[in-house]
Amino acid sequence: MIIDSHSHLQLDDFKIDREECISRCLKNDVKKILSIGFNNLTNTQALEMNQKYPDFAFNTAGLHPDEATADYAKKIRELRDFLKNNKVYGIGECGLDYHYTKDNRDIQLILFEDQIKLSIIYDLPLIIHSRDAIKDTFDLLKKYQGQVYGVLHCYSGSLEMAKEFIKIGFYIGIGGVITFKKAVNLKRVVKEIPLSKILVETDCPFMTPVPYRGKRNESSYVKYILEEIAKLKEIDLKEAENEILHNTCKVFKI
Repeated sequence: MIIDSHSHLQLDDFKIDREECISRCLKNDVKKILSIGFNNLTNTQALEMNQKYPDFAFNTAGLHPDEATADYAKKIRELRDFLKNNKVYGIGECGLDYHYTKDNRDIQLILFEDQIKLSIIYDLPLIIHSRDAIKDTFDLLKKYQGQVYGVLHCYSGSLEMAKEFIKIGFYIGIGGVITFKKAVNLKRVVKEIPLSKILVETDCPFMTPVPYRGKRNESSYVKYILEEIAKLKEIDLKEAENEILHNTCKVFKI
């Protein structure tokens, strides 16, 4: 069995053929997905996925760094109310993103730290988005070392930083970029860190792996990511599948 640990199958990108996508997942041994929320709308959509497909889609709820706007306090209040009233399997996608602007950095940090605190209250894993903000991400998580755990989603940092995140209780999420020829640094990360600290994810409909790069991504394509990891680790594919399955079930308690 394979679990896609980061999917957005709840989005309208799959409105027309969601059932067909799920069917392709099952045919390719992708028996479960984590349906990741990133704002108050997609949190609700992820919950609806879980309600409709309770043995297949496990929902999370969070606020992406893009939600760090002037009305962020209202969004946090809505997230807190959502968590009080609904079961979720993780907090996130949340984190920091300085790729386009750092102008809202202070709000991003508040929004992220509030969600870290929620993960502690509910004893839930964090699903971390970090883009061009690896130091601030690490520093904030280290502040709560021993209280927090989770996954660095679609990891793009250095090997050295991957090892530091592992030390403070986090797993490294590997997505479709690992299949790209030029992803030299990420391939090095996968080779060097323990398999016991790796999760696989598609981030669908984004970040499509080879051989479908450039097209819409879907959860059934997670098998190509697993194949590349097994190749880099020089191990049997089934061994990679089994260990990563164990990792995912452990993190998300499913």
